[in-house]
Amino acid sequence: MTATGRGTAGRRWDAIVVGAGFAGSLVAARLGQLGHRVLVLEAGTQAPGADLGHADAVRAYRSAVVKVPNSPYPTTAAAPSPDVTDLVGTADGGYRADGHLVQRGPLPYGSGYLRANGGTGLAWTGLALRMHPEDFRAGDFGHGRNWPIGYAELEPYYRRAERELGVAGDAGEQRTEVGLPLPDGYVFPMHAIPRTHLDQVLADSLDAKRVHDPVAGTDVRLKVVTTPHARNGIPNPAYDDGAGYRPVGAPGAPKAGLRCLGHAACVPICPSQAKYTPLKSQAAWSTSVELVTRAVAGRVLVDGTGRATGVEYRTYGDDGAPPGPARTVEADLVVLAAHAIENARLLLASGLAGGSGQLGRNLMDHPVLLTWGLMPRQVGPYRGPGSTAGLEGFRFGAARARRAPFRIEIGNWGWTWAAGPPAGRVAELLRGGGPDGRGLFGPALRQALGDRVGREFALQFEMEQEADPANRVTIDHRHLDRLGNPRPVLHYDLSDQVKRGMAAARAVSDQIFALLGAEDRTRYGPGPGWPGRFEHQGRSYGFRGAGHGAGTHLMGDSPATSVVDQWQRCWEHPNLYAVGCGSMPSLGTSNPSLTMAALALRSADRIHRDLSALRRAPVTTP
Repeated sequence: MTATGRGTAGRRWDAIVVGAGFAGSLVAARLGQLGHRVLVLEAGTQAPGADLGHADAVRAYRSAVVKVPNSPYPTTAAAPSPDVTDLVGTADGGYRADGHLVQRGPLPYGSGYLRANGGTGLAWTGLALRMHPEDFRAGDFGHGRNWPIGYAELEPYYRRAERELGVAGDAGEQRTEVGLPLPDGYVFPMHAIPRTHLDQVLADSLDAKRVHDPVAGTDVRLKVVTTPHARNGIPNPAYDDGAGYRPVGAPGAPKAGLRCLGHAACVPICPSQAKYTPLKSQAAWSTSVELVTRAVAGRVLVDGTGRATGVEYRTYGDDGAPPGPARTVEADLVVLAAHAIENARLLLASGLAGGSGQLGRNLMDHPVLLTWGLMPRQVGPYRGPGSTAGLEGFRFGAARARRAPFRIEIGNWGWTWAAGPPAGRVAELLRGGGPDGRGLFGPALRQALGDRVGREFALQFEMEQEADPANRVTIDHRHLDRLGNPRPVLHYDLSDQVKRGMAAARAVSDQIFALLGAEDRTRYGPGPGWPGRFEHQGRSYGFRGAGHGAGTHLMGDSPATSVVDQWQRCWEHPNLYAVGCGSMPSLGTSNPSLTMAALALRSADRIHRDLSALRRAPVTTP
């Protein structure tokens, strides 16, 4: 493997993979393992891996004035990364957008993504949940679409993904409390990441209690459930029928980092490298896989029959330097794995895969409703991964026919996502934290701050957003990037189904706060902090983007209604694949990374069969 791209000119590859994030790295790893010659084109720069300045990236994050998911990683003007700081709320309750994404919708698409080697998989939370079987047939409930495959078809690949990512979790708890039909005797590769003190405090107060869902008109039993993680825990000796699990990075294997030390910096970077990132899969790439960074794909090339023949791309140097000329590389098969938005942009710019009219449509995310408050006693926030447990009872059931289902994450990082880091509370107390309305200083300030910050907690309600053709990615040649490629133009909104889900979530939050004896400090005021703000039935709401971009090239069972088939292969181009969350017809309520990994591994097996068939094809001469 090389990151320079030397030797690519004039070579023909078995496969070209565009994008070196989650899906692209896994597909390249599998194809290389099977002996195929693979070229990976990554738009971003080389990310800091175990041997490439990881400590420098940690220092960059610590010294960043604004700490956001992209802070540790280099960005460039030629291949910019959409960032959460590109959005600002306005005084009238609207929003203003700058940056790579051109936003034209009633509400902002609130998620960014990272264009670097490893992609957004560098900055993800590390939560590795499976989708519920019910999530694959969301259309049966009257909202969204069904998948062309079900949970059973993906289940073996979930297990392979859990091995590849190194998932820590409690399989028994996932069976009984989430309803996952895991195979008999199956356990996760590693024991579950331990609960935090906050998790246990909430479990003591909430377990077995019931709250009312006013939208669905039903009562739901509460139960705090541990969340599966793709981060190093204690290997489970019962895994693999008693063979145990040897993490990637054990003696003789690529580096994997230490066990989770609770640094509380999982988003965006784990100092101990306990969290899985695509760089770990890249470390196991065979020598038949070659990586070229700073290579921005501009077009997918096809022949007169519609078969993909290669990719046109341009390279670039440091900011200010002129970009390189357009280059063309050829292959027997092309795989697009560049994020839901970038895959759609590239296909649109190439004039491909548009026969169904669905290309670029059905853009989805997990809109997140945050609620936050102060507990009556110290709960020890700001330690451990961002969330180690949640409440799962609102994810499934008949209620999803009346409102969006949601999952409740118990946040370990206090008010950071909702109201900013603790420094904001320091400023507040300095301005007027005393009983007389005057500022606090010295020992009084330290005591007040310790009491205040130590009682902070937040709940994160992740909503399923159904596939809606009106939410879409388009291109407009009046908006080009520095390499002359069209930038993504987005139209985004929340449906009434999602807004009803948020209304139910807010009502559930009110009841949970009452059970905890917590003081609710939730406010969604107009202004810079809440670009995603709206009114629904006389009440104000604000949402954040979860970074879970999906849709735009949906899979289906007919070329008339979908962009790719069940293997993520474009209906109109039999040797062109578009892999990743963009293929998902529904998101459910679980973080999509594990499902994306399982889909990528499944598609890699199909791609191997395609390439093997090409090798066996007879050669004819006139």
